[in-house]
This record gives sequence, structure tokens and C-alpha cells, in this order.
Amino acid sequence: MENTTGFKNNKDKTIETNSKSKQSKSNKKDEGIPKPIANRMARRVLFTTGLPTICGMGVFVISYVLITKGIAEIAPALTLLLSGTFFLLGLIGLSYGILSASWEKEKGSFLGIENIGPNIQKMKAAFKAKGN
Repeated sequence: MENTTGFKNNKDKTIETNSKSKQSKSNKKDEGIPKPIANRMARRVLFTTGLPTICGMGVFVISYVLITKGIAEIAPALTLLLSGTFFLLGLIGLSYGILSASWEKEKGSFLGIENIGPNIQKMKAAFKAKGN
């Protein structure tokens, strides 16, 4: 069926495409991380990454103050080593924060060490399923 512009009427195809895109959007929502679990992960990551990162930046500030006030003579290598150590702890804290959070509906323990093994297994299973 042609209209006055000479183009075919694709109304039926458009309706079919829109319904498929709505279904795929709802499936994507179902596959995401539930909000309570994501919030739990974010709190842990904020704590386990935030504190070491703040300490890493604090090392520079404290070193600067100690050197400029003449309180202590600190080698630049020591400042870099200490700040690098704190930044590395922050990087490790990022993984720990995500893996130690309970991925179940109920909350886990304070440290969450018992959740790391099962969460790694769930992650491996998800990657295997996605690869197939």
C-alpha cells in the first residue's frame, strides 16, 4: 500500500519493532543488580576505597606541612611509598567492597568475608553464561 508520498506504509513494522524494544528494555531491568544490593555494595566500596584514598592524599599534605615547618626531614621516596601504599589499598578495597557485600536479599555480616567465595563463583558463572 502506497501513500501520496510514494513510500510504503510501515506502520505495522513500527508497532512490532516498538513492542520488541519495550520487551528488551524490561528484560534488561530484570538482569540488573537490585537496588538494595547495589546500595550495600556502594556503601562498602565507599568505606573500603574512600578511607585509604583520603589517607593517600593526606600523606602528601602531612609531608608538606612537616617539611615546610621544619618539623621533620622526610625523603620524597618515603612520601611516594606511603601514598602509593594507601592508593593500592584503595584499589584492593574496591574489589573487596564489591565481593564482600551480600548478593542475597538478606544482609551479610559486618566484614562479609564469608561472601567472597560464593560471590566469585556467581561472577564466574555469569561470565560463562554470557560467553555461551
